[in-house]
Amino acid sequence: MKLDIDFVRSQFPAFSEPSLQGQAFFENAGGSYTCGAVIDRLTRFYTQRKVQPYAAYEASRLGGEEMDEARVRMAAILGVDTDELSFGPSTTQNTYVLAQAFGQMMQAGEAIIVTNQDHEANSGPWRRLEDRGIEVREWQIDPVTGLLNPEDLEELLDENVRLVCFPHCSNVVGHINPVTEITALAHASGAFVCVDGVSYAPHGFADVGALGPDIYLFSAYKTYGPHQGLMVIRRALGELLPNQGHYFNEDTLYKRFTPAGPDHAQIAACAGMADYVDALYDHHFSKPAKPVERGVAVHDLMRSHETELLDQVLSAVQGRNSVRVLGTLDAQTRAPTVAMALNRPAEPVAAKLAKRGIMTGGGDFYAVRALEALGIDPTKEGVLRVSFTHYTSQGEIDQLLEGLDHVL
Repeated sequence: MKLDIDFVRSQFPAFSEPSLQGQAFFENAGGSYTCGAVIDRLTRFYTQRKVQPYAAYEASRLGGEEMDEARVRMAAILGVDTDELSFGPSTTQNTYVLAQAFGQMMQAGEAIIVTNQDHEANSGPWRRLEDRGIEVREWQIDPVTGLLNPEDLEELLDENVRLVCFPHCSNVVGHINPVTEITALAHASGAFVCVDGVSYAPHGFADVGALGPDIYLFSAYKTYGPHQGLMVIRRALGELLPNQGHYFNEDTLYKRFTPAGPDHAQIAACAGMADYVDALYDHHFSKPAKPVERGVAVHDLMRSHETELLDQVLSAVQGRNSVRVLGTLDAQTRAPTVAMALNRPAEPVAAKLAKRGIMTGGGDFYAVRALEALGIDPTKEGVLRVSFTHYTSQGEIDQLLEGLDHVL
């Protein structure tokens, strides 16, 4: 089944916005366009339901129902129980709250494993636990390829390790890590697993239940939704960790790790992401399917389209002496997030591309540790990053390749 790109783009108001015409968007790893279903729900909530939810009066009752709908439908797509999904203000904030919970549960001398492949949001909060006497071990990337080797993880694991944190894929290296294999290694050693899915989820929602990690986090503003962090915490771990919310909410799993008051409207609008998955599925398939099966089918449609376009980008840049592509050159094993180390600072190159209608960026993208490990100075050089997703068209890829040929 081939993705109907015209139908896809019709679901995003940005593609009919006059001010964006002629602009090819290649900074999707920083945040995606928002689909119309999310915008519609957000507008409706702010105009009709912007009251305290869950009271008896109509506007309040409907507001609460829409918030519950978002949790029910997104949890079903992710293959987990409804109360195993929490919403928070951002993935960075959600990770910070989780780190506080682990810090309370763990004893001095116990260990956490992090990587230097991560965005700092899934590394920094865990590293700060060293101040409490918790040992932090670093699973390091290969300094040439940028990849994580599971065999290196095995050498770090022992009976003292309580948690292993790693990205589903890096926001600069792009390689898709084998989550199930890594999770099995960690679980066999008695450790829990936290997966940062922020850079993977824009390319299709994962069946978290099948993948197997104890924690899976991603950001809705990168998956065509509002600015919320979605956090799956499986029940066994969620009930074990100390409550971080109000004491009288500790018996409700999804409230245990959201100490701040939730953004009611944005939570409700997250149901629009489920609307979008259903719209894509219904347009491409006629067979009835459960939500998680719909999510997997749509994921595969997205990945197939992206991989076809990504192969063109990788082929166009890999032979240039002035360009070092971070990560593997195999489009099948990576996300369409292509970071390039150049023979000059990256930000001015991104500015030149902007003049040609190509929206992209240069810098460190909060992956300072990864760039330094790869021998790239994040302050003086950085990387040029072009990132796209399933709504990117062949015409936009052509525009990108022409622009890169001009500026490189």
